[in-house]
Amino acid sequence: MTHDRNIWVSLPVPAILIAPDDGIEDINPAAEGFLNVSAKSVIGVPVWDIIAVNDPLEDAFDRARASGTPLFVNDVDVGSGQRAPLQSALQIAPLSGAEGHMLMMISPRELAGRMTQNHSVKSAAKSAIGMAEMLAHEIKNPLAGITGAAQLLSMNLPADELELTDLIVAESRRIVKLLEQVEQFGNLNPPHRQAVNLHDVLDRARRSALLGFGAQMKIIEDYDPSLPMALGDKDQLLQVVLNLLKNASEAAGEGGGTIRLRSYYEHSFRLRRADGTGQALPLQIEIIDDGPGLPDHIKGDVFDPFVSGRENGTGLGLALVSKIISEHDGWISVTSVPGQTVFRISLPRAAAHKEEE
Repeated sequence: MTHDRNIWVSLPVPAILIAPDDGIEDINPAAEGFLNVSAKSVIGVPVWDIIAVNDPLEDAFDRARASGTPLFVNDVDVGSGQRAPLQSALQIAPLSGAEGHMLMMISPRELAGRMTQNHSVKSAAKSAIGMAEMLAHEIKNPLAGITGAAQLLSMNLPADELELTDLIVAESRRIVKLLEQVEQFGNLNPPHRQAVNLHDVLDRARRSALLGFGAQMKIIEDYDPSLPMALGDKDQLLQVVLNLLKNASEAAGEGGGTIRLRSYYEHSFRLRRADGTGQALPLQIEIIDDGPGLPDHIKGDVFDPFVSGRENGTGLGLALVSKIISEHDGWISVTSVPGQTVFRISLPRAAAHKEEE
C-alpha cells in the first residue's frame, strides 16, 4: 500500500489507515498524539482494540466497506486505552484504488468549542472579576471589626457561653478566606513566564502535599525524563498543582488513596483559537487519582466559579486553576469515572513558544 507521505504526515486531524482484516496499517502523527501511542506499536493491531468509541460502530463499519460508501458519525466520545475520550466526529471512507482498505479520520470538537466560548465571554469575565475584587476588599474590613468585637466579648463571658462568640470568629475567618480566594481572580497581571522545569514544580508540590493535606495519600511519580522546559510562571504553576493535589486528597477522604503524577510529550497537541490561529502545547501533566470521581451533575462545569462537589466547598480552587492555565496560553481538561479522575494540563515549550499557525 502506497500513499503520499507528505500529505499523510501533514494532515491536521488524526487519521488511521485500516487494512482489509481490520488491522491498523498506519497512523499519522496527529493520530499518534491523539491516541497517545506510537505508529510502530499499533501496526497490525485490530483497530477496535485501539479505538474506544461510546457507540458500537463495527457493524456500520463493515457495511460501509462492503458497499463502498463513506460513513459519518457525529458527537461520539473517541479515545484509547492510553488517553481519555473527547467528543468527536468520525469520518470513515473506502480508500480509492485499494480494495478493502478504509481511512478513518477523527475530528475532536472539544478544544474548538471551549476556545470559542472563552473568547466570547472574555470581556464580561474581566468586568465581573474587577467587581468581585472590589467587593471582597470592602467586605473584609467590617469582618475584621466583627471578629475583633467577638473576641473582646468572649473575654468577659463564662466558658459555657463562649459557643456563640467562637462561632462568630470561626465563620468570619472562613468568609475572609473565601474572599481572599475571590481577590486572586482580580489579579489581571500576566504571569512572569520563563523556562520552567515541570518536574521541579511537581516534586515541590508532592513534598508539600505529603507533609500536609496529603499525608494520608500515596503519590506516585511517572515522569518522562526527556521532557523539555516549559514556558511558564513557576510559582503559579506550583499553585495549580497544589490545588489539584488538594482536590484529589479531599476527594479520597480520611481513608486515603493513590495519586499518580504523570508527565509526557505529545508533539501533535495544538490548541485552536477562535480566530483560526494555533498554539502548540506538547508538554503534558496529568494528576490522576483513584477516588470516587466527580458527581455527574457538575462534570461539565467544574472549572466554573462556585461549582463544588463537596459540602461547604467554595468552588473557587478549580476555577483559579483554569484561570492560571488560560493565562499561560495552556489548556486544562478533566475526565472522571468512579475509581479514576484525570486532570490534564497542556503547556507550551519554552523554546517553541512563538510557534503559531
